Amino acid sequence: MIRVAEGWNDYRIIATGDGMKLERWGKLVLLRPDPQIIWHEKSRLSSYSGINAVYKRSSSGGGMWQYKGDVPDNFVIGRKGLKFSLKLMGFKHTGLFPEQAVNWDAMQSLIEGEKREIKVLNLFAYTGGATVACAKAGAFVTHVDAAKAMVERAKENAKLSAIPSDRIRYIVDDCAKFVAREKRRGNVYDAIIMDPPSYGRGVNGEVWKLEDNLFDFVKECVGLLSDKPLFVLINSYTTGLQPTVIENILKLCLEGRGGSFESYEVGLPTDENIILPCGCSGLWRTK
Repeated sequence: MIRVAEGWNDYRIIATGDGMKLERWGKLVLLRPDPQIIWHEKSRLSSYSGINAVYKRSSSGGGMWQYKGDVPDNFVIGRKGLKFSLKLMGFKHTGLFPEQAVNWDAMQSLIEGEKREIKVLNLFAYTGGATVACAKAGAFVTHVDAAKAMVERAKENAKLSAIPSDRIRYIVDDCAKFVAREKRRGNVYDAIIMDPPSYGRGVNGEVWKLEDNLFDFVKECVGLLSDKPLFVLINSYTTGLQPTVIENILKLCLEGRGGSFESYEVGLPTDENIILPCGCSGLWRTK
């Protein structure tokens, strides 16, 4: 099953082909690589009129942006009352994954359906798309990411989206270490979100490899759930990881807690009338 992120006015995929996607972000038109695009386009996307920047991969790894028109240092796009400050960054990123609107909508619906205070823990929280969405729905969110620059951008996104300052607690820390400390402190949360990387290293050289570490990490996180949990959501962009794998991990870690489980691809519509797959998610919910 694939769930498609609808409701965007400031973002769209114009065309795809030859490993690239042509996108409009507000007034900017960007051409970026995408590993899922293995089909070919008869006409070269780079000939499209009005492209502002193209991300060119390097033969030695990584790459860089090449500017074809005016590109501001920062630009803002919005969706359903949420606003995000973006910029062209390394590794082809802008600071936002539009397909995650699928999960934002699901989490907001669950939070708004409750008549109580909901505490959310967002791990590997990046620039705060899910954080802002949950806070906008009325939750109190603890936002954790090891990259200070990304946490600062999350703060900016919360301000742009008119989130009250007391709704979000920002933590710059290794997520595994933070979870361990929270367990020792006896702190609990009604909902947990995570978007762990495929691979990473801690400040002391600790190695994170998703296929080796995810199951045990989720088991640790489940220990932070309150007596009245609402949901756990895991998202992944790891190539080759099937949605059912995430669902299986959730079922094994949450055995005996009831609720329902689902897993799905997340995707984006294109002007070509196809759907571009963009990672996968698994959701456990009690209601």
